[in-house]
Amino acid sequence: MSDWLLKSWCYGDYCLVFTGVFQNIKNTLQMPLDLSNILVVGVSSRALFDLEKENEIFDKEGISGYRKYQLEHEDELLQPGTAFHLVQSLLHLNTNAMSQIVEVVVMSRNSPETGVRIMNSVRQHRLDITRMAFSGGGPLAPYIDAFDIDLFLSKDVKDVQAVIDSKSCAAAYIYAPPKEFKPLNNCVKIAFDADAVLFSDESEHRYKTQGIEEFHKYEQEHEDEALGEGPFAKLLIKLSKIQEELPTAVELSPLRLAIVTARNAPSHMRVIKTLRKWGVYVDEAYFLGGLAKDKVLKAFGAHIFFDDQEVHLAESSKVVPSGRVPYAFDSPLFKSNLKGIKLEAVKVQKIQPKDY
Repeated sequence: MSDWLLKSWCYGDYCLVFTGVFQNIKNTLQMPLDLSNILVVGVSSRALFDLEKENEIFDKEGISGYRKYQLEHEDELLQPGTAFHLVQSLLHLNTNAMSQIVEVVVMSRNSPETGVRIMNSVRQHRLDITRMAFSGGGPLAPYIDAFDIDLFLSKDVKDVQAVIDSKSCAAAYIYAPPKEFKPLNNCVKIAFDADAVLFSDESEHRYKTQGIEEFHKYEQEHEDEALGEGPFAKLLIKLSKIQEELPTAVELSPLRLAIVTARNAPSHMRVIKTLRKWGVYVDEAYFLGGLAKDKVLKAFGAHIFFDDQEVHLAESSKVVPSGRVPYAFDSPLFKSNLKGIKLEAVKVQKIQPKDY
């Protein structure tokens, strides 16, 4: 290459042109990747794949037993976990768009050595995932910003709580997969609860402390005021922008967004007007007024449903993949829910000590 460039110098301007081309290539390779217009999902290996048997081995035999088992079975395909179909369908959106709109990062507490089985399974399932983080037993929450994550899905209570507390991105604790869930097609369907998920927990706190009548009265009187942003607000806004990048009209988009909430009239109008002020298009909304959410979610065919309350998730998680959004440490609802969170965390840790 150097000899060719040296000889080309004799041809005057041509050398300058070629040198500029190579310099541009060099500069392009050195430029940091811009993910501002791409949805970046961080998913733990246990949320992506079924690793419950492996966790039992870890619980009984410790890290040495777990490492031995993973090395002996590293060519054995891992079966889909709760978030698998969501991840698979989100990645498929890239085939419909003019440019990449979804990026997935596998985030695992495995070491690179024990993570080989996870890498092999990603390849065998033909998931277009190129970025991975193996923290060797350390927490994953500190790496959220490093990978520009918009949504973090994990089965580790502490990691999810840390991300929510940091307000870095949307995060949810993933429940066990429903036994009979099968996506109807490649259309991605994501369902959200309203208060304390998309919107701030102010209204929910008012309902819990002042009752339903005061809640409805306040919401009706303030329906023209936008609700505050909740932990999943920025995610919803980004998903709405991604809809615009797809070649079909938004009404026919392969990415469908739904709100499934216990709100009903007259408190429903504030939700719709808030979405308008955010510039967000939501395909479907269900104001249930206390009706169970599981049947609506099953009919919708949600690839995942996000809610903050166990009372709704206990049943919904049996029919669609579901994730709980914990309250941030500075939320007035956190203290009232703290005892329940601690009890659940202890229970989960006894059964599932590490989110591998």
